[in-house]
Amino acid sequence: MKQTSIPCIILLAMLCACSPVKKESVEDDEKSHKIVDESPAEVQVVRLEYTDFKYDLISNGTINSSNKANLRFISQEVIERIHVRNGQRVVKGQKLAELNKVRFESNLRIAENAFGRAELDFQDVLIGQGYSLKDSTQIPAEVLRIAKIRSGYAQEQNNLAMAKHNLEAATLYAPFSGVVANLTVREYNYPGSDAFCTIIDSSNPEVIFNVLESEMPLIKLNDEVVVSPFSTGSYEAYGSIIEINPSIDKNGMVRIKARVSNKDNVLVEGMNVRVLVKRLLGKSLVIPKTALVMRTNRKVVFTLQNGRAMWNYVQTAQENHDSYVVSEGLQVGDSVIYSGNINLAHESPVTTIY
Repeated sequence: MKQTSIPCIILLAMLCACSPVKKESVEDDEKSHKIVDESPAEVQVVRLEYTDFKYDLISNGTINSSNKANLRFISQEVIERIHVRNGQRVVKGQKLAELNKVRFESNLRIAENAFGRAELDFQDVLIGQGYSLKDSTQIPAEVLRIAKIRSGYAQEQNNLAMAKHNLEAATLYAPFSGVVANLTVREYNYPGSDAFCTIIDSSNPEVIFNVLESEMPLIKLNDEVVVSPFSTGSYEAYGSIIEINPSIDKNGMVRIKARVSNKDNVLVEGMNVRVLVKRLLGKSLVIPKTALVMRTNRKVVFTLQNGRAMWNYVQTAQENHDSYVVSEGLQVGDSVIYSGNINLAHESPVTTIY
């Protein structure tokens, strides 16, 4: 009996030694992430309230001037004077340039003389019909028409009007206030077939940009836009959407047009800009982006309760450049920790700073 019992005892001892003694008791993720260090961390908090949330949509766009005109001379005469230069700001009606007017003035005098002779012939025809120009209101309309044709009055009247127009067109005037651009012609040269210059009004320019088809429902007329040039990223111009093209191109993009203020004259024709569309989505529970941290691949927000940081799993909906909309996990009135929360754990002691 002693010989058989000793091996059994040894076997039982070996089995007990090999059996697991480590027991895991993880009640939940929060408790498993408590920290040992009890020194309070300095944090900043914000009280959670329903606030207006602006959805941000970012795109790239191009500046187009609100008014733009390519000006040309209608006649090919030598340019006698140029009164402006590229980049110069002009006002409506300001003189830009003028051609040599000798030929136009001569043609006007010829047209005036021809019209004077035709006017005399016109009177002779009427007298032959028993009428006088003094009684023009009494002359039948058909008689007047025939008399003007026979005397050449109508033709010479038209020639005179054209001569006056050609003389006036020998001088270019600004059709609206703006900036001179694309002026390449010099004095004492012919203007050629290209535009003499371009007048650009960029006081309230338009910005053209595209959004994805899926983003189209998020954009409405009059939504606020913020425009920043890539060349000077610190500058911002504000405006609103004025046009949404109801058509989707072959790339699945929708063309949007907005008008922005340019009081500082920073935005110029053809400039590439960053466009930020802000759409007001109404009252929501909004937290700063810095309040959200990742724990075990899930979104966590810490709230302050009785001097300790409490771990809260959350779900978010929309976001913009600095905020999230919380759809689940927090309540109105919660004190949300948004600074100093990187190394916090559940029930970490904290102290608020301002």
